[in-house]
Amino acid sequence: MLSEVLLVSAPGKVILHGEHAVVHGKVALAVALDLRTFLRLQPHSNGKVCLDLPNIGIKRAWDVARLQLQDTSFLEQGDASAPTVELVEKLKEVAAFPKDCADPERAAVLAFLYLYLCICRKQRTLPSLDIRVWSELPTGAGLGSSAAYSVCVASALLTTCEEIPNPLKDGEPASRWTVEDLELINKWAFQGERVIHGNPSGVDNAVSVWGGALRYQQGKISLLKRLPALRILLTNTKVPRSTKALVASVRSRLLKFPEIVAPVLTSIDAISLECERMLGEMVAAPAPEHYLVLEELIDMNQHHLNALGVGHASLDQLCQVTMAHGLHSKLTGAGGGGCGITLLRPDLEQSVVEAVKQALSSCGFDCWETSIGAPGISVTRPPPWTPPCGKAWMASERSLCRCSPTAKPLPGLFWVPEPASVLAGGPQSQRRDLEPAADWATQKTRSASCIPLSCPGGGATWGASLLSSLQLPHTHPLWASAFSPDPLPTWLDAQMRECGS
Repeated sequence: MLSEVLLVSAPGKVILHGEHAVVHGKVALAVALDLRTFLRLQPHSNGKVCLDLPNIGIKRAWDVARLQLQDTSFLEQGDASAPTVELVEKLKEVAAFPKDCADPERAAVLAFLYLYLCICRKQRTLPSLDIRVWSELPTGAGLGSSAAYSVCVASALLTTCEEIPNPLKDGEPASRWTVEDLELINKWAFQGERVIHGNPSGVDNAVSVWGGALRYQQGKISLLKRLPALRILLTNTKVPRSTKALVASVRSRLLKFPEIVAPVLTSIDAISLECERMLGEMVAAPAPEHYLVLEELIDMNQHHLNALGVGHASLDQLCQVTMAHGLHSKLTGAGGGGCGITLLRPDLEQSVVEAVKQALSSCGFDCWETSIGAPGISVTRPPPWTPPCGKAWMASERSLCRCSPTAKPLPGLFWVPEPASVLAGGPQSQRRDLEPAADWATQKTRSASCIPLSCPGGGATWGASLLSSLQLPHTHPLWASAFSPDPLPTWLDAQMRECGS
């Protein structure tokens, strides 16, 4: 049984092309989004298993001894087949839900209990654990937040129960599991998704596990071997919609106008295939012409989706705002509101990006600048430094380096286990605050041959390894909640001067 703190993170997803057409046997391209869900697991011996989901205000705890006495024979079928309605009802009894329990709480907690009981019941005794899960992903926006949640929970429990090994080696800041272990994580994450959604496709959890990009067609999932770095704006219109109703409306339109709608679906399929081919070409030598083609494909697909009847006035507004700045957007997911993506060319000036973000925010939308093709489920070494008194950092306490740059010891570049900025201000405000410092530090540290970090418990090695891998986007969890921006340039600059860089 694992006895140490475990930190894991998994990405969300967006659909590049193929929405709705995939329901009718066509190709869809899904990519990992560099907005992530994080999980911190702490084994202990207090006889309780605690689940904390601060993004949605849920905190539940169960007595392990009582769970141990529960009749869990109803879980026997869970290893291979979909959780039945009867199984879910029994899980509700185990969870001791109040009658007025909200649906989001019920779904998240039931998925956790299902995975906890199924994965851990092979142990002599159920483990006592503290688990906190938080996310940069908005819920209910079609970005795979529930899949990332299930993937994080499955990977953490499998590692804790030693069904799969912890892949971290000494001195590594982060690592990933083997292909065989990832397949097992994916299997259990899919079961968690079934508890939440009933009959999911498996695409969301597969993207979250493997990362990068994949092609999905008629139930078959295949990974794209390589993907060029692409930046996007992700915009949430915050308009609610029903995926089920939108899928039904497209089907109805196909039955009513088969000779009109069928060619539209075929054309969307061709767009997906052309995009896949273009992305393959861009891996070796991306050129401006490639981005022009990607923009054309985005425009054509958006028009097709409107023709299918899954557009929305909010999405039209999104496209108009970005087009006014020379950018190209389309809906992602079911449509009818929800989210849209905007391609950002590499030559685009940051001032233009900021102007677009401001314009979209003025429309009442949430907007994130991020990237696609992010790595899948990963495990990260716990930091060798903890806050004073072991209490959670508050937003006002995250200026970790306000002391003199040469003061010893320094906390270094460490991932805060409880990122107050995510909980308090959300990913948009967090990223806006951290971007200038993170961009500055990335440029500075890439040119440094070594940066000695002074911190107890072997932190210098850990920090140096982390700094050497700053090719990762600064939205990666190793960056995302490390420190407040204002003291960072002065502190890092002083460290580099000390080592002569």
